[in-house]
Amino acid sequence: MADGSDTTLTADKTGEQAPNGLVAGIKSFAAEHGGAKAVIEYVGKRGARIVLVGSDGAWADQFADGTDTARQACAKAGVTVENAWERELMDQMRPSNDLWRSMARRTMAR
Repeated sequence: MADGSDTTLTADKTGEQAPNGLVAGIKSFAAEHGGAKAVIEYVGKRGARIVLVGSDGAWADQFADGTDTARQACAKAGVTVENAWERELMDQMRPSNDLWRSMARRTMAR
């Protein structure tokens, strides 16, 4: 392997920009819910899932091409990225009644 060949790959990857639509969606969610925190989950070839938890307990998700793109989008949107699902963040989440009903249907159907 030639000197510097591994750094070339890294430089190419960091040159990728987060899509403006993704950044706008994250900003919009944070604005509607009094701020937000995010957890980024790797989902294989599909990319990364950004789970957004608003200060009011509402939550939503967005998808990015990869974890690096997801982190860039959150940084541009001004949303803090948590390293893992901490208890405080999970306690803050308030699932909607529709979500509870859909989860109950899945459990009862088993």
